[in-house]
Order: sequence, then structure tokens, then C-alpha cells
Amino acid sequence: MARRGGANGSVEIFPGAEAEREIAAAQKLGVTFVALGEPDYPLRLQMIDDAPPLVAIRGQARALALPPVAIVGSRNASGAGLKFTQIIARELGEAGFAVVSGLARGIDAAAHGASLATGTIAVLAGGHAHVYPPEHKTLLEAILSTGAAISKMPIGWEPRGRDFPRRNRLISGLALGVVIVEAAKRSGSLITARFALEQGREVFAVPGSPLDPRAEGTNGLIKQGATPVTETADIIAVLRPIMEERKLPVREPEPQATGGGDEIEPAPDERGRIVSLLGPAPVQIDDLVRLSKTSPAVVRMVLLELEIAGRLERHGGGLVSLA
Repeated sequence: MARRGGANGSVEIFPGAEAEREIAAAQKLGVTFVALGEPDYPLRLQMIDDAPPLVAIRGQARALALPPVAIVGSRNASGAGLKFTQIIARELGEAGFAVVSGLARGIDAAAHGASLATGTIAVLAGGHAHVYPPEHKTLLEAILSTGAAISKMPIGWEPRGRDFPRRNRLISGLALGVVIVEAAKRSGSLITARFALEQGREVFAVPGSPLDPRAEGTNGLIKQGATPVTETADIIAVLRPIMEERKLPVREPEPQATGGGDEIEPAPDERGRIVSLLGPAPVQIDDLVRLSKTSPAVVRMVLLELEIAGRLERHGGGLVSLA
């Protein structure tokens, strides 16, 4: 499949012995691996584009079955921001929601701490064996007694700068909506808000003083159409109708080829038409199906070949481009 996608070198298969060591390390920490399409895979997460094929979960899985709301914000939070976070996190928990956040300093820690009794979900930037920041190990242990921690990274992975946006994408992917309490003009919380919009999630923002740089990002979100939040009822009023309208659909995982991908073999002219439609500018997968005049299964297979070959980049909203 990599050769058909245009890869020049050979593809390295993950060694079985290393997989066994990863499984043993997970068992030692009480971590469970859940694959896309399995019953315990988080409902909302499996609905996003390019959902993680495997997640590592520790703690109480029942917390992941509660309707989730993410709360994120500044690490250098104000006293008022921390207090308001605690209020809405506690009240959301009492209303039956699970509070999702990223275990960071400031707003994240306040959100987790205020919802310990009802169940909170920590999304880790690294693996379960490397908690970041290190001083939140005690907080994580408290979370695991009633809530859960989730990561898509290897057990021993130490988080790096590029891993935090990946974590933010999981935070918004898990949730019905994302509440931004405090965010400067350039902050990771605004990245989370952008992911939420791409994933079709509700975005809420807590207004702040125009004189406080920590409120510049949240005030900007409100100008762009985010729902302003001055009390917990503002969040619940938007999310309840979404929950009651219908049962959220479960997206089945896309069929994967077995035996080397020979079951779905695109014809050379089909592959050529699809690749010719791709370029550096993102294009909708649905448009590829329509313009190439081929079946969705064939388009998915060609995209998979390109991805394995390292030639495809996936974006939010079902968009793809050549890397």
C-alpha cells in the first residue's frame, strides 16, 4: 500500500516484542487500551475526523459515559477566573456532566479540582507514565478515584511542545462543548476553540475586562459568535436541547483492508484521477468522490495509501491535502 501511494523506501512494521512491552507497561499502571469502534471508545471522540485508532484509558470508565463539557483557560489565571471556573465546574458536575480538561496549571487544575466528586476527565499530552506538569501527579491520582485519564500517546512518552495542540484536539473532540474562561490573544485555549469549531462543537467564552490581557482572547471569541457565559445555566441551556434532540450517532470505523490491502484495488486510472485532484490546498473528501467519479471506498483506499506513504495531510472538517 505504501508503494502504491508513492513511498520510495520500505515501511517499518512495529515489532511485536515492543508491542508486548507496551501492553505490559500499560497493565502495570492499570491502563486499558480501547480501539476505535469498540463499545468503550468515547462516543463523541469517534465522531471526529481522523479519530485516534487507539486510546489509553485509566481510572473509572463510567466517567467517559457522562455527557462531557470541556473547560480550559489560562495557566496564569486570575483569582476571579479560578473562582468562576470552580463554580461552573462544580455546578456542571452536579447537573450530570463530566468536566474535561488538560491537567495544566491554572484554569485546568481548578476545573478538575472542583469536579472531583462527580467525575472529571484529564486529557494527557504525554503518556500515562509521564504526568505533566509533574506537580499534578497528586491531582491526577485524585481524579482517577472517580474520573478518568485518557491519552493517545505511548505509555512512556514524555510530552513535547507539539503534543499539546494534539491534546487540545482530543479535549474538544471528547466534549459536547468547550468553555474558555481566560485566554490571551495567542494561547493554547484558542487552539482548542478552533478545533471545537472544526469538529462542530459548541464554543462558550467567559467575558472579562478589556484591560486584562488574559481576557483578550475570550472577548474576541464572543465578538466572533461564541456563546457568552456569566453563569452555568448559560452552558446547560445550549447543551440540553442538543442532548435531548436525538441520540448522538455512533460513527463506525472506516473499513480497513486486510491481507495487504488487495481486497479494494483501485484501477490505475481511478488512482490517477484521485491523485490529480489533490494539491497543497485542502479539499473535501466528498468532493474527491464526486469529481473523480469513483466510489467512496476507492477514494478512501487511495487516501490511505497516500497517508501510509507519508504524502497525505488530514485537516479538520473532512479536508485532505498533499503533504
